[in-house]
Amino acid sequence: MAECINCGDYTKFNGGLCFKCYKKENNGKEVAVAEKPKAKTKTKTSTSKVDKTKDIAAEKTKEVVSNNFNYNLTKGRIAETLIERLFVDLGFQVFQYGMENTIPGIKDLLRGVKDEVAMNIRRMPDLVVFKDNQAHFIEVKFRASGCFKLSDIDKNGDYPYQNALIVLMSKKHIKCISFEELQDGKEITESSRNYLGNRKEFDTDKEKIIEYCQYAVKFFEHV
Repeated sequence: MAECINCGDYTKFNGGLCFKCYKKENNGKEVAVAEKPKAKTKTKTSTSKVDKTKDIAAEKTKEVVSNNFNYNLTKGRIAETLIERLFVDLGFQVFQYGMENTIPGIKDLLRGVKDEVAMNIRRMPDLVVFKDNQAHFIEVKFRASGCFKLSDIDKNGDYPYQNALIVLMSKKHIKCISFEELQDGKEITESSRNYLGNRKEFDTDKEKIIEYCQYAVKFFEHV
């Protein structure tokens, strides 16, 4: 009589397994096969975590870029407000110019538009100041370095406001240079003496300018 090679019970074939042992062997194989999908599931979960980490990193990068943009925008707005108030205190009539003040809502319409008119609108000076029957375009800039050159405002040689004055606020000084002077190769540096109080166009109160320089130091000391 043929015997099972595992348990010795009756089997139909010599060297084979009885039904009971055969069933056990099959069950064992099924379990082994069933475990494989679990390994695949773990792999998918791991991949999913990697993708999620990438998404989080991408979102953080966008947030940093957005925060930097907002930070720079805030610095510019503070500088513009200080210069606006300074000219008011110096006895000038001050008018907010610029794209957003003069043509509200056009910023979104001009998005992606690069023709000459659109570019000129975008570069409208920030302020117009008026005193003693004279008006001046004022472009306000902030630079922590205290430096400003022609390429900072006119990279392509097509700046439309040739008679504009650039008022530069830094952490220590308020300086001023005309666009024409920039075209002639002059520039504002840390050591240059082109202070706002020295401009013949304004006949300004130097003590008042020093007062506003002190405000700038307080606002921008950590920049």
